[in-house]
Amino acid sequence: MKTLRFSNRQRSPALIFACLLVLLVVSLAHDQWPDYGQLAATLDQPMSRLRWIIGDISEVTFYKHELPALGLLLGACLAHWAYVRGYRWQGFAICYGSGLWPWVFTSSLMGLLLSHALWGWTLASGAWQPTFVAFVSLPAAMVLLFGAGWRVTITGALLGALLVTPASLLVVNYLCYPLQLPAVIGNVSGMALASLVAFLLCKCFPSWVRPCHAPAPSEPVAVQADYGVVWTLRRVLADFSEAPFYGNELASLGLLLGAFLAYMLAPSAAAYGSLLLLPMIAGQALASLVGVVFWRRQWQARGWYPTYIPIVSIVPAAVLAHGGSWQVVVASAVLGALVAPPLAVAITQRLPASMHGYIGNVLSMAISTLGIVPLVGVLAGGGV
Repeated sequence: MKTLRFSNRQRSPALIFACLLVLLVVSLAHDQWPDYGQLAATLDQPMSRLRWIIGDISEVTFYKHELPALGLLLGACLAHWAYVRGYRWQGFAICYGSGLWPWVFTSSLMGLLLSHALWGWTLASGAWQPTFVAFVSLPAAMVLLFGAGWRVTITGALLGALLVTPASLLVVNYLCYPLQLPAVIGNVSGMALASLVAFLLCKCFPSWVRPCHAPAPSEPVAVQADYGVVWTLRRVLADFSEAPFYGNELASLGLLLGAFLAYMLAPSAAAYGSLLLLPMIAGQALASLVGVVFWRRQWQARGWYPTYIPIVSIVPAAVLAHGGSWQVVVASAVLGALVAPPLAVAITQRLPASMHGYIGNVLSMAISTLGIVPLVGVLAGGGV
């Protein structure tokens, strides 16, 4: 596997960028963090727009704040550093043991920045827009499928910004908003549709990018584990960083610590100012726990199973729609954990080999959210 400038003995641009982001936030620490409403209302100001862009990195978990975003990146940097040096405390090998994290991050970040350059104007409408989608979709999937290198990295970023972001914008604004559907349905539907088109384009031009054999979520990963209590708790934690294709406890720990710190500094800043961050995280953890325990045999047989899906779709969508009561938290977590993972696998198994399996995961998110969130409203006594 070629590494180009991201060799083990050189400083990763991703690590340098993460450190710069930390310095930026520390330099702003003397100011009171704005709540979400203030942030959204001042996006014409450079600092607010920068905070929005950084917050997009943690948007997939519905936290939408720069501190969990920075925590995720710092945890991922640490996990990759530990992976390169073979330390046992690295946890689950980041990016499925492919060694591609610097490339995954770089392509995702480039896709995010290019998306804002091309589509950032949509935020002037005053409504929330899915500007984050390129960071957790096609760019990373292309690197994992086709391997390292600037050609793949830049191609993934370009296709993410040119296909994924506008697709999600169209579905959110012209389907989800008019029909009052959870916006996550539009986010992931756009990811799936655009990625299908992108991988078809790659198949039409095979000389441009070629598949590699790096481990990916759609492939079993050989692991040695006893699948006991400790493994279960580690797996639940790792699921929190699975959506950006990291799947590592250190990355997840940074994400969650950043989220809790953001809540302590300004409770109405994270999670869109809903004040529902804590029940949201509780539901996400419960969903992963139920899924990991219930689908343990699938984890053993396959080496990987998409138990993370309710964390970034069903549970937070249900909590935002119906409130943070225990009925909503438990119902969304259990139903999401039981329904979404096997549906994702069923879809993925029907995809051609030229397409990354994450497409099945995001399609499962859309279908499961569409069916489960209204049902949770009924079960919780709030109607549909």
